[in-house]
Amino acid sequence: MAWQSPIAPGISWYQESAGDRPTYPALDGSISVDVAIVGGGFTGLQAAYNLVKRGVSVVLIEASRFGDGASGRNGGQLGSGQRAWPDELEPELGYERSRALFDMAENAKRHLLEFAEIHGIDMEFMPGQMNVAHKPGHEDDYHRVADMLATRYDYPHVRFMDREETSERLGSSRYHHGVRDAGTGHIHPLKLLIGLARVASEAGARLCEMTPATGITQVSGKTRIDTPKGTITADRVLLATNAYIGNLERETAAHVMPIRSFIGATVPLDRFPSIIPGSEAVADSRFVVRYFRKSRDGRLLFGGREAYTADSPRDISRHIRKQIAEIYPELKDIEITHSWGGSVGITMPRKPFVREVMPGVTSIAGYSGHGVMLSNYAGKMYADSLVGNTSELELFKELKIPPFPGGARFRSPLLFLALTWYALRDRL
Repeated sequence: MAWQSPIAPGISWYQESAGDRPTYPALDGSISVDVAIVGGGFTGLQAAYNLVKRGVSVVLIEASRFGDGASGRNGGQLGSGQRAWPDELEPELGYERSRALFDMAENAKRHLLEFAEIHGIDMEFMPGQMNVAHKPGHEDDYHRVADMLATRYDYPHVRFMDREETSERLGSSRYHHGVRDAGTGHIHPLKLLIGLARVASEAGARLCEMTPATGITQVSGKTRIDTPKGTITADRVLLATNAYIGNLERETAAHVMPIRSFIGATVPLDRFPSIIPGSEAVADSRFVVRYFRKSRDGRLLFGGREAYTADSPRDISRHIRKQIAEIYPELKDIEITHSWGGSVGITMPRKPFVREVMPGVTSIAGYSGHGVMLSNYAGKMYADSLVGNTSELELFKELKIPPFPGGARFRSPLLFLALTWYALRDRL
């Protein structure tokens, strides 16, 4: 069956504020290259740029427009480390591997900030992020994480916040305590993606929008990718589709599940200066996490409603406004100017999936909501691995990522039941 990209619902505030968004022609005709990349998000574009600047011929195809997937529609939060904190990773992986994964993420953060500065990409970086507890009783856990990061991971930027400080920094008494990370921040993801596509194209990568991959086969030691108007023959292939793999490649589809996530943007909060006065990003402790931040022009960008099917709610704004009002009752009637959604790729353990799924074909996906900086760096790591440099990508390849249970027929219903249960636990 041909691969099809689901259309992401809603016009995002990112689209309306990103400025000029260049178009790139669809592939028309057949081509042979060293490396073919399927997927025009952060991973694919970074891989394309880092390969062509080393003399590797590259063609990248994207089924929609660059930015229509998760890379251009996400919450924009960078975070620190991996999605799981070290106190969760150490018991599973041991200190050395946990530390190596944390250091990789710090390399990813530095790489992204330096890349944007070097190439003149105004991605609207704003410093600071807070993780806050929606239930009492986790105070010791938050203290322990802050102490562990400072003493065992050489990361002194995370500090515990008691209830009073948490309320003051949020402008809400809804949360009990938390930690504030002064060593990270948040960005305008679509501005970054537009700039990244420009840089990759100028470096010599052939970028093709509106070009879905309809099939992938191997012939005479090479890989052939079929598209509606031509075929690509390549020595190596990177599948960087994340949640949008569809039926193109079965192993990735078995390990990476798409879930829908939704965001709303309010009018600028000029009348509410007490709400996140430091303009940090925020993520809470729910399993179905709520994440929000203030944009450079003072809007509240709030994400929190997830759907575990391919369907989207008819009125995203209504659902988002209800969740905003739980935290900020004074915003119960706030105007939401934009609301949008898209698919996020998750894995069972919420760790990235990196695997050679066919000879010469590598799939990188499943950032599980922690992909803004990791996906950019994963593209660079993939390029490093191909040109023979020491690559940190092996750290991801070594992770044990089981497939979702239930097979192609039952995995979506089973995931829906499991995550609905976790959402119920969050509410109770």
